[in-house]
Amino acid sequence: MTKVSELFGVSTQSVNKTTVKNIQINQECPYTNSKCFKVRKSEPEISIGTCTVNFGRQKRNIIICPNRLLQNKQVFMDCMHLLTRHEPGNEFHIISEVSIPGGSVDYFLASVKNGKVKDFVGIEFQTLDTTGTVWPERQRFLKEYGIEVDEKAVNSTKSFGMNWKMTAKTILVQLHHKIETFEYVGKHLVLVIQDCLLEYMKREFNFAHLSEPSKIGDSMHIHSYVLRNNDKAYKIELDSRLSTDSEGMATCLGLQAEAKVELVQIIRELESKLSNKTLLTIV
Repeated sequence: MTKVSELFGVSTQSVNKTTVKNIQINQECPYTNSKCFKVRKSEPEISIGTCTVNFGRQKRNIIICPNRLLQNKQVFMDCMHLLTRHEPGNEFHIISEVSIPGGSVDYFLASVKNGKVKDFVGIEFQTLDTTGTVWPERQRFLKEYGIEVDEKAVNSTKSFGMNWKMTAKTILVQLHHKIETFEYVGKHLVLVIQDCLLEYMKREFNFAHLSEPSKIGDSMHIHSYVLRNNDKAYKIELDSRLSTDSEGMATCLGLQAEAKVELVQIIRELESKLSNKTLLTIV
């Protein structure tokens, strides 16, 4: 059984020789309508195209490409309720790769009227990073359908794994830096992930204080999606929603909430001078 669940957005359960040949030649990502951006370093003209892999003892289908989350633009529609200043008649815009204090954000969903942004929500995508290489599995799959491939790759003993710890820690640290900016301007930031990654985060980090279901008043939201197998085709569906704030993100990482040094010094000075003489009373 192939460990490649989706290649160039097509389920490997629903293909034939013609289908496989066409997607391998076109190298197109159906979620961006452009050539798949995941290319081989040694052969940049060749796109790898692996969206989802079958992994682990539970044989779970795990998304390894962030563009896979763009299916039907559902993740953006699931964030519309966070545009609290949106009004009927406003346009929705999706803007990618926007720099803010604290880093870059994958997408912004904006409510726009007459060319002016009236509201926005930041959206970050995170899928599992792999260790090792999926390339031999991809090549074996192509060979099964009569596609000529490099036999060296087919016979390779190299395998791949999931970099759970680094993936989770990296995105949580990034969010910890970015959420302060969104909180300061009174806006929301959403992390979009697969359910299996959220399960890992709940086990390995302190998530007990997060609100589930989410609260619209919180600045940081996590939207978890499940990958459903629907008649030999896969579809992402919203599974759960959690929320917290900047202090909550620090708690997730086991950090103390960062306080401004100047504020700490002022409070310390004030508290050292507290006495009955400083108590405000009405005589």
